[in-house]
Amino acid sequence: MDHRTRIERLLGGDGVKRNIARSRMIEEGVDNGEAMVSASGALATWTPTESTGRSPKDTVIVERAESRDSIDWTSPNNIPVDPETFDMVMSDALDLLEKSPRLYATDRMLGADPAYALPVHTVTDWALTALFTDNMFRPWDEELLAGSVFADQPFHLVVLPYHKLDPDRYQGRLRIDPRLGHTSTMMVGMDMDRRLGVVFGSAYGGSVKKLMFTVMNYLLPEEGILPLHCSANEGEDGDSALLLGLSGTGKTTLSADPSRALLGDDEHGWSDNGISNFENGCYAKLIDLSAEKEPEIHNACFHEDDYRSHGAIIENAMVYPWGEFDLYDDRFTPNSRGSYPLRYLTNIKESSRAGHPQTILFLTADANGVIPPVSRLTRQQAMLWFLMGYTSKLAGTETGITEPVTVFSRFFGEPFMPRNPDVYATMLGERMERHGTSVYLINTGWTGGPYGQGSRIDLPLTRAMVNAALSGRLEDVEYRSDPVFKVQVPLTCPGIEDTSILTPELTWDDPAACRTRAEKLAGEFAEHFQKAYGDKGIPEEIARECPGR
Repeated sequence: MDHRTRIERLLGGDGVKRNIARSRMIEEGVDNGEAMVSASGALATWTPTESTGRSPKDTVIVERAESRDSIDWTSPNNIPVDPETFDMVMSDALDLLEKSPRLYATDRMLGADPAYALPVHTVTDWALTALFTDNMFRPWDEELLAGSVFADQPFHLVVLPYHKLDPDRYQGRLRIDPRLGHTSTMMVGMDMDRRLGVVFGSAYGGSVKKLMFTVMNYLLPEEGILPLHCSANEGEDGDSALLLGLSGTGKTTLSADPSRALLGDDEHGWSDNGISNFENGCYAKLIDLSAEKEPEIHNACFHEDDYRSHGAIIENAMVYPWGEFDLYDDRFTPNSRGSYPLRYLTNIKESSRAGHPQTILFLTADANGVIPPVSRLTRQQAMLWFLMGYTSKLAGTETGITEPVTVFSRFFGEPFMPRNPDVYATMLGERMERHGTSVYLINTGWTGGPYGQGSRIDLPLTRAMVNAALSGRLEDVEYRSDPVFKVQVPLTCPGIEDTSILTPELTWDDPAACRTRAEKLAGEFAEHFQKAYGDKGIPEEIARECPGR
């Protein structure tokens, strides 16, 4: 019997709790010992240490002849697995589910635009996983789905967060996990051709979320839709904007603007109809979150309510015996998370859809202190910086790191973008040109020197630059070309009184040291571009915009 038939049989079985009320999911998660009720009513849960984040080396894609040439196997995040191994894991998962005393199933969708909403059927033995899909995925709508290109092509997802694979059974098939000293006991696997996914052994909610994001990022370009790892919001006049950036760059914070309605904070598609959110919820990073600086996110996670109605899942955050959280305590993990529905935020656009973006912001947190805090990008430069996806990893975040580490993550989400890179970059350039979209690079990192010497750019200053870009007021100022990074830097910026901050050299005590550090970073750009894209046929008009070339 094939996997899909077995899954459908499980979904239709008498023992499965399919699409039960949200309050029941919450109650059963508590009654099963999967979570505890905090003082506010939110659910607190903790995972094993190997599940405090994604496991990229255990995240695999089935390599089949049908899709082999569409996937960039040279990307370190696109790890192939043979069909036989995937089938073994799926069979083991279904064997366990068929014997489980508790089964939960949800029917949900990804994609607010009915033209490409993807039906997702999830089956699991964990009530909290079912609740996570209820928080994050969109409600089932049969009428809406009828018009989708994927109406008859649903995706089936099987999730066993707390079971482990037998390492002896998979010896030679899966990687050796140095932490264990033997074959890995975890797989987050995708079969794009058969529309099947399995999460086996990872209790991190993000494994479910990002598996489905990766699937969307594979499927949509074939339908002429550009998927983006970004947040999106809309102004009072209907002007929409996209914010792209890696973790720590301020994507979630800057998109939560009280003057602009939020579409979503992480996953969107750009089609001929405009932009739309894939999800129905948020999965916010909670470390150091404060009610004063980020009231929207804090209230969404920690507002007071009866626990049966609350349903925010607080994952791996420190909590005291009396049920209060300490979000500044990272002894378990700095990657604590909060999952909650979008409706818990006060200023959202309920449709999660908007017109074509007038402005796109690329966010970077440059810990070298050498990239201007705001700059404008031409179409070719935007495609280049989209390919590079630059930010910094800070010293002190990992043992042995004493200097900022340069990070390049293509499209600001490399682990989730499986197709060949020219596909996404070309689609961005075409849409920018067709819709007259302006692109700005916003550096939310350091000024006056690198990390450890300079200081982080004040959030109010960054917000002023973002507001100037989104309002169109940066279109009319005078610009200069940065000699190292080639971007267009404004000489003035509405809302910024001291214009010296716009030029990094003017904020350093030693301008020559600033130039030296900038040239060093530019060399890293050039080296990475050659390594990642040297044989990818990237047009020269884009390649020459790379710093250091």
